[in-house]
Amino acid sequence: MFDKIAQFLDEKLSTPMAKLAEQRHLRAIRDGIIATLPIIIVASMFMVIAFLPNSLPADWGFTQWIMEHQTKILLPYRVSMYIMTLYAVFGIGYSLAESYDLDGLSGAILSELAFLLTIIPTSIPAASEAVQELAANNVELADYLSAVPTGFHLPMANLGSGGMFIGILSAFLAVEIFRFTNKSGFKLSMPPQVPASVARSFEALTPTAIVLLLFATVTMFLEINVHGIVATIVSPLISASDTLPSVLIIIFLTGFFWVFGIHGASIVGSLARPLWLILLEENTTAFVAGEAVQNIAAEPFYQWFIWIGGSGATLGLAILLAFRSKSTYGSTLGKTSLVPAIFNINEPMIFGVPIVLNPVLMIPFIFIPVINGVIAWLATVWGWVNPVVANAPWTLPGPIGAFLATGNDWRALVLNALLILLSVALYYPFFRIYDNQLVTEETEG
Repeated sequence: MFDKIAQFLDEKLSTPMAKLAEQRHLRAIRDGIIATLPIIIVASMFMVIAFLPNSLPADWGFTQWIMEHQTKILLPYRVSMYIMTLYAVFGIGYSLAESYDLDGLSGAILSELAFLLTIIPTSIPAASEAVQELAANNVELADYLSAVPTGFHLPMANLGSGGMFIGILSAFLAVEIFRFTNKSGFKLSMPPQVPASVARSFEALTPTAIVLLLFATVTMFLEINVHGIVATIVSPLISASDTLPSVLIIIFLTGFFWVFGIHGASIVGSLARPLWLILLEENTTAFVAGEAVQNIAAEPFYQWFIWIGGSGATLGLAILLAFRSKSTYGSTLGKTSLVPAIFNINEPMIFGVPIVLNPVLMIPFIFIPVINGVIAWLATVWGWVNPVVANAPWTLPGPIGAFLATGNDWRALVLNALLILLSVALYYPFFRIYDNQLVTEETEG
């Protein structure tokens, strides 16, 4: 029966979903955003360090030093994760151009140009004569005016999560223009004797001119606020992704795909990750500003409270196999899989047990994360645990990762540990059935 179900899903669901995940534009989004993850993870750690005083005794010398230098500690975060769309656009443009067999670097630079042209620099007005006269007799006002920068500045909020969708669309349009000029021959071609780097520069002149004129005309000359328009359109989508029904659907689909041998995290993550990243950056920005953190369902929420030990929350199963299994195979598998599971690597469990097409273990594999999701959501809504504000390295043990991801909230550490114990308890009856089957097979063999 399961073979027929697997065949049906492979033909009717798996193949179309896999093709969708590999569609060149969606793949470009995935590649570009994944390329920013090292920046996001490292920048998150600067933020975690900057707010360590929230969870350490105030009279410690280390704590006082952090509080005195908090602004400087946060500077690396402000020029990295805070403006992450600037980096993601480069990666998206590079990946999409490469998929068309175009020069990836040229595609990335064109994408960056297009995106920056949607952000209109504003000029900081100089102090009026009346203000300058007041400053002549007020030292504090004079010091303030001397610290105010002059000239043009960019609104940095649009370089972060606020500009993510515009960044994606800008990269798409810039690379498609690049592709059109290359395919149609509407470009400056250089003789073969010209060095490749020089030839690429001249071939990019035409698409650069088109991108520059097109985007500047729309945003600067016609003064169309594309960021405001797109924000209005996608706002309901972002809000919908931060709801309990949305979380439960994502959890269920991820587990459902996995039990039939389909990489659920890859398929679901390709579609959801841009939204997760926006939710996380909004939380981080609010946390740094000392404002209330609103979003719950950013990606670290799934990592540290739902998929503990990997998809299916299989750390609980690994613990049972390692310490309670009566079968030789189960005990050996558990002992070899436990350490990877502690660090959220569970492929040995998924394919070694196996969980794929396993009629006994597929049930808890799908529904234990659902239960974890409901508990973690309610704990966050009720204020028992802080919302996630940082993207801690995913290979950290669960309690440590949860502590760091929530801005050093010790209650998150406790919740993660309790959810691990709960997964052990919920997996136990299914594990008992599975282990007895293994014992019977080994005895008969």
